[in-house]
This record gives sequence, structure tokens and C-alpha cells, in this order.
Amino acid sequence: MRAALALLSLLASPAAAQTLAPLVEARLRYEHADQDGLPDAANGVTARVRAGVMVSEGRWSALAEAQGNLGIVSDHYDGLTGPATRRPLIADPQNVALYRAQLQYRSAPATITLGRQRIALDDERFVGAIAFRNNGQTFDAVRAEVTPIAGLKADVSYAWSVRTIWGVDGADARQRAVSGNNVLANLAWTSPVGTVSGFAYLIDQDEAAVQGYRLTSQTYGVRLAGVRPIGRGKLTYQASWAQQSDWHRNPNDYCADYWLADVALDLNGPRLGAGYEVLGADGGGALTSFQTPLATAFKFQGWADKFLTTPPDGVRDLYASAGWGWKAIGGLKAVSVGATYHRFESDRLVRRYGDEIDLLAQAKLGRTTASLRYAAYNAERLLTDTSKFWLQLDWTL
Repeated sequence: MRAALALLSLLASPAAAQTLAPLVEARLRYEHADQDGLPDAANGVTARVRAGVMVSEGRWSALAEAQGNLGIVSDHYDGLTGPATRRPLIADPQNVALYRAQLQYRSAPATITLGRQRIALDDERFVGAIAFRNNGQTFDAVRAEVTPIAGLKADVSYAWSVRTIWGVDGADARQRAVSGNNVLANLAWTSPVGTVSGFAYLIDQDEAAVQGYRLTSQTYGVRLAGVRPIGRGKLTYQASWAQQSDWHRNPNDYCADYWLADVALDLNGPRLGAGYEVLGADGGGALTSFQTPLATAFKFQGWADKFLTTPPDGVRDLYASAGWGWKAIGGLKAVSVGATYHRFESDRLVRRYGDEIDLLAQAKLGRTTASLRYAAYNAERLLTDTSKFWLQLDWTL
């Protein structure tokens, strides 16, 4: 971090600076959550601002970015640490922090990034930036992205700290940062049928307060993701398999598999999609199923966030989506509406967990994107009925 800030100061001098790019974005959001079994609903109004600067000269660049998240209605949501005893959790605690501070060297065959940075690999199922949550997730890491030949890319990171979404007041199981020796390796090849990647993610959650080291794991897998034109539209598809087992200080002894098959059709207006995802189980013990502690989990298994931690018996998610998109309606751009249905059941013993429906409408006006979201989880044999609603405005310079 100090190296990045020192170079930022050097490059910002009039004699050296070649490019100076400001970084400014803001978000205003209202989130409502209602959960059976808790006496009160949660209502959070939050405002998040990020501001920084990127300075570059030749192949070198330095970036520094701070963020602040204010709970405007802060006594009506459990966004802070500790158990949500009366209200559902809204995971946007108040925060002021250094979001990113990185030094980067970029050449034709390689990009090296050192410092606090965002890392998002593939579809973010295993490693992501958690962009939906106001505080996001970043990594104190060194990352090398190397393209030795056309069509082949190696992406390897060593991260010694994961800066979580829980902010400066994070503690106990919701740490401000989780230290450890994390190795995130991804090798991708652009083939005629799509991008084929192999990956190895060695996750070291070296904090006893975070599930007693039980989220420390080694995951190895493969993935195929491709797109094909169909008339004026396109067909996208992906398939993935991975196997996870205990690693390092994890006291559990387990092995669990992951499977994904997904297809989506965009006909330049109507959109359809379907998929099946399995986070497998071993013997049914707590935290012996397939876990994804560094993922952008909001993107998967429903927006109600009922499966952020995979249940002991694993989870199977059969889902289908439909929607419509318009390039423009009047002054609005990138207008879209959509709905997704999820059917959840256990991987071990195949028991029905419940169902969820997710709805989305969004549009862009100038530099502002407005979105409405709704999620409703209907429990059968696991967890409780939960509904959530979001109204959000995002502005980017």
C-alpha cells in the first residue's frame, strides 16, 4: 500500500504525470427485509461514495480510492456486527476505509498488480468483488496476469488479507479483514467452442473467530464458457465442475463436488435462461459441504441470501429465467425487466428446501442507473420465509 501511494505522489507531480483519471461513484439505496420468526422488519437507507485517482505514466500506474458508507436510517437495520436478533440482516454497515491502493505494471505479455485491489475470476462463483454490497470485497495481494501466447492466459494471485464487506467495525465471525495465505490460480485458453479454464483456489481463512478455520479449503476444477450468434441474438452457455476438500488448519475432513450447467438465449429483446447448480455434501456435518467464502454469492442461488453458507447436506438449485430488454425507451437507455425462479433441494438425501422468485427492473439515464429488485423465499424444510425489496440509484463519473 505504501509503495502504491508513494508512486501515486511521484506520478502526480507536473514533471512526470502523463495521465490523471479521477474515480468517483455514488450509490443511494433503500433495502427492506422481512423474515418469519423475527419480530421486526429491517429498513436500511444507505449512501455510499467512492472517490480516488489513477495516475499513469508509460507502463506504470498507481491508484488510490477511498470509500464511505453512511446509514441514513441506521437504527432500523442490523447492518452492524453481532446477531440479528430482532430484524433480518442488511449487510451494509457504516464504514470509512481505504477501498483500493495499488501499483500496476502493464506490458503486452504481462500485468502485475500489487496492493489492495479487486479480484474477480470467471463468473465470480469462487472469487469475486461482491459489488452489490456497499462496502465490497478487496484483496491485499500481488497478482500476475500473463499471456505467453495468443489465446492463453495465466492469472495467479497471492493474497495475504481479504478485506470484507463488514467494514471498520467488523469483529468476531464478521471480521474487518481475514488474514491467511490464499493462492488463486486460473489458466484460461480461448478455444473454438469457448473459453476453457482450469483453476486452483487455496483459501486460507486464518482467523479462529471465522468458523474455527473451517472455511479453509482447496478447490480444483474446470470450466467452459462460450457464446454463439443466433441471427440478431446470441446463445451463451457454461459448464463447470470442481472438487473441494479441507486444507491447512481446517479441523474437518471432507470432500465435496460442485457442478454447473447453464444456458441463456438473448434474441435482441426477449431473454430466456435455465440452469442447474449443485454444491455437494460429504457426510452431512456442518461446513463439510462445498463452501464459497470468497464468492460474489449474491449473484447465485437467489437474492434472498438464504444460502450464503452452504447447508450441511449441500444444495441443488434448478432455475429458469425470462425477461425483455430494450436499448432505449424515450430518454432511458439499457432498459430491462426480468424474473428468475429457483427450486432448492438438498444434495444429500434429496430433500426439498424451498422456492424463490426474484424480480428486476432497471434503466439508465445519463450517468445514473436506477434499479428495482424483489426477492421472496418460500421455505419448506429449511430456513424461514423471507422477502426483500431494493430501490437503488448508482451514479458513476
